[in-house]
Amino acid sequence: MPKKSSSRKISRRDSSHVTTSRKRQHVELTLSEDVRFRAKRSGLDRFDFVHNALPELDLAAVDTTTEFLGRHLRLPIMISCMTGGYKDALKINRDLAEVCEEEMIAMGVGSQRQALENSAFHETFRVVREVAPSIPIIGNIGAAEVTRMLDVAPLKRLAEMIRADAFAVHLNPLQEFLQPEGSPNFRGVLAGIQRLVNNLGIPIIVKEIGAGISGTVAKRLLDVGVRIIDVAGAGGTSWAGVESLRRKEEHPSLFWDWGIPTAHSLQQVAKLREAEAGLTLIGSGGITNGMEAAKCIALGADLVASARPLLMTLVQKKKKGLRDLIREWEETIRGVMFLTGSRNIADLQNARLVEC
Repeated sequence: MPKKSSSRKISRRDSSHVTTSRKRQHVELTLSEDVRFRAKRSGLDRFDFVHNALPELDLAAVDTTTEFLGRHLRLPIMISCMTGGYKDALKINRDLAEVCEEEMIAMGVGSQRQALENSAFHETFRVVREVAPSIPIIGNIGAAEVTRMLDVAPLKRLAEMIRADAFAVHLNPLQEFLQPEGSPNFRGVLAGIQRLVNNLGIPIIVKEIGAGISGTVAKRLLDVGVRIIDVAGAGGTSWAGVESLRRKEEHPSLFWDWGIPTAHSLQQVAKLREAEAGLTLIGSGGITNGMEAAKCIALGADLVASARPLLMTLVQKKKKGLRDLIREWEETIRGVMFLTGSRNIADLQNARLVEC
């Protein structure tokens, strides 16, 4: 069960130590344990592309490039927000950023909360822009922190730290509910997001972390000016599972499979485009290969993000292995585009899918 409330005051120094330790634990658990959803999938397996036997297209003419945050990408892919804020994160973020720069894909850093509390590990975040000068880089902070910020100046400093092209606010009520040291106070989050939209000076991305964003929540975000939404649906890493393992619970959490599957979340939010033409939609949550990435785009995503599978590949097979995996995804996406007669990403967004 979640923790009982506590009145113990935590000093700024203690808080920074707790955050740093938690970040390290999260990465170690996602790499060493099976923290995937158990009974629920992303929902992408329920869709098949309609094969086009007459694509009238030369494979060499297929164009996978796109624009995101005013920058050119070779593929509509982002390595999603993962880490930073502890010693070992420096090499991880440097390696991830170097590969992203080489492959011309976007990258998000992990939560920068620790950088608000202490300057000890700022370089674990700064290094990303230092080695990746030309790709979109996304900052990151939790919704619970946003509720306490009456002034956007601290987030402006975090954005400047990595010369961010946009800043992500991650919605993680489930994780905060389950964390022993969590902050499950989400009163005022929407107002805080609106404050950032109006005052931060760069685009705000709102994302979940694995439980999905419904059409209803997306509409509320659009109403306060958010124009980039990352659904981060259920089907990949279960952060309820991660917290269950951190707590060393005798039985898996009943919330392990909580959330909206990625495909369902994408379908719900994509419908809002009929009234909101400026919406940019990111599909993430359980994306493990190029076929799943292509299905996300056909369901309405402009960009596809993934985290754990790419981090695991980097750790196990180094930068070369990660480059090889990204190029494998590229080959699959190009194959899907050829076999559906899609010349570019806009065409792929209109490719026909059928439920199986």
